[in-house]
Amino acid sequence: MATTNLVDKLAEPPTSAATGAARRRLDFREKPQLWLVPAVFVVVVLLWEYGIQLIGVDEYVLPRPSQVVDSLWRQLGDDLFWGHFWVTSQEALVGFVIGVGAAVLLGTFISQVKVVEATLMPYIVAFQTVPKVALAPLFVVWFGFGLTSKVVMAAVISFFPMLVNVIEGLRAADADKIQMLTVFGASKTQIFRMVRLPSALPFIFAGLDIGIVFAILGAVVGEFIGAKEGLGYLLLQTNYNFDIAGMFAVLVVLSVMGLLAHFVIRLVQKRVAFWAEETKVIGA
Repeated sequence: MATTNLVDKLAEPPTSAATGAARRRLDFREKPQLWLVPAVFVVVVLLWEYGIQLIGVDEYVLPRPSQVVDSLWRQLGDDLFWGHFWVTSQEALVGFVIGVGAAVLLGTFISQVKVVEATLMPYIVAFQTVPKVALAPLFVVWFGFGLTSKVVMAAVISFFPMLVNVIEGLRAADADKIQMLTVFGASKTQIFRMVRLPSALPFIFAGLDIGIVFAILGAVVGEFIGAKEGLGYLLLQTNYNFDIAGMFAVLVVLSVMGLLAHFVIRLVQKRVAFWAEETKVIGA
């Protein structure tokens, strides 16, 4: 009887707590980045914190992480900082929307009309080779020191990666599917909606992913050239005041902005283009 009870207990499924622990162990084995990413972060921060003390590096050259966190905490409690943050966010988002919208419209038009593609692509490739950051002084001269020049800079710098990805994505449509739909009498609009657009979505999201980061970069660069507010302006002010910890704090905020934007794009991609694998960014 005792033997039978023991066998029955061994045959019972594991409890929910045991199952959860087993799943966590399996996740850590299959996805080592779950523990490697935070482990590397902790190691780097500790080496940074105590290594520069041992070496004797001055804080105005390289501040400790604790000093950066202290400066970041003070800035987050300052309403003036949030004003700068909102200005840069507004410039980047508006420029990103304008650049992406123009790139989608123009890229769709170019990919559908071969004469337009053959005519405009050499100019697009030529202009793509121009360093967009070098255009910032021109935009300040043309559009002034206000919000407009930064929005234009953010739009231009995010436009070309999106444009190239839209064109290449629409080109990547399966020719056999297009031919089959054509045989069955599908219109160009139906073919675009059922074949070309789904095949282009991974490319489009790849362009969005790099475009939003470039838009933030464009806004900050525009603020470097000429501005009275924004995180780029705040970076210059901390630099003039030799507040290196404050500079690192602003850089942390900019990095977090880029990471959050990246994760939002990825989240939308998983819901909209859930069937597609990760696509390499074109035109970055």
